[in-house]
Amino acid sequence: MRFVRKKLVQLIFVLLAVTFLSFLMLNLLPGDTAVVVCGISCDEAGLQQTRTDLGLDKPIPVRYVEWLKNTATGDMGISARNKQPVSEAIRERMPVTIELLIYSQFIALVVAIPFALIAAQRAGGIFDRSSTTIAFGLLSVPSFVIALVFILVFAVNLGWFPAVGYVKFTDNPAENIHDLFLPALTLAVAEMAVYLRLFRTDLISTLQEDYITMAKAKGISSRRVLIRHAVRPSSFSLVTVAGLNFGRLIGGTLIVEVIFALNGLGRYLYDGISGRDYIPVQGAVLVVAVGYVLINFAVDMFYAVIDPRIRHARAIA
Repeated sequence: MRFVRKKLVQLIFVLLAVTFLSFLMLNLLPGDTAVVVCGISCDEAGLQQTRTDLGLDKPIPVRYVEWLKNTATGDMGISARNKQPVSEAIRERMPVTIELLIYSQFIALVVAIPFALIAAQRAGGIFDRSSTTIAFGLLSVPSFVIALVFILVFAVNLGWFPAVGYVKFTDNPAENIHDLFLPALTLAVAEMAVYLRLFRTDLISTLQEDYITMAKAKGISSRRVLIRHAVRPSSFSLVTVAGLNFGRLIGGTLIVEVIFALNGLGRYLYDGISGRDYIPVQGAVLVVAVGYVLINFAVDMFYAVIDPRIRHARAIA
């Protein structure tokens, strides 16, 4: 419990810092937010009224406290373009982004982990060298190029998947998974290359430990040694990177959602930036930043599950 309490206190301070920086973003952007919200044809009286409505005439600390209170109750402001509440728009779009992230991470891990196990068992072999070459090649290709290639090959030429759009999961789960396969695969390509190389390297290092040699000396099969004794201690880096990538990809879905015309948080952020609608941008950035922090916290907690020595050592410290 001491370990959990320490991490929760740290989480609170980090969340306060993240929310403050997200709030400052609106004030550091070039131009006057009130002009954007009020419109080009707005007169001076309307501009002043808009500044008062937005609280721009108050000191930054006062505005931050008020904004934090409103955000905590779910009020993130209203879009200047369509007058839709930002919190409502984010709630509508978040399920698409979250599903896309989970789907892409699932594909990446399902492909990377078995390939890494095979490569680590035969380090330096043909499969290991081939997977290394392919992984480096996938890492060098930008996601938007991969997306366009996938659309050309699998949507336009073969017609296996739709090029744009999707069916909601609540309407048809099977069709939804089918429609989101190409966007999820686009996000997963680079991630699976990273996971494969990272997990393979850690496995090879773990297989050289003395306790692994002792287990083999007892007559335990190589496959059992790999699965039962090497996978768990080799998964720390994989868990860390997967957790960080999950948070990072919340913002990284922007390009994919725009290319595949998915109505997610990334597309919402893109529309806000394009239309100079800063209040939705502020809300979307806040959600991305808070999500990133919470996922890091969850990863830290998962460390203690994988290796109890971590929680005991930190609780004593």
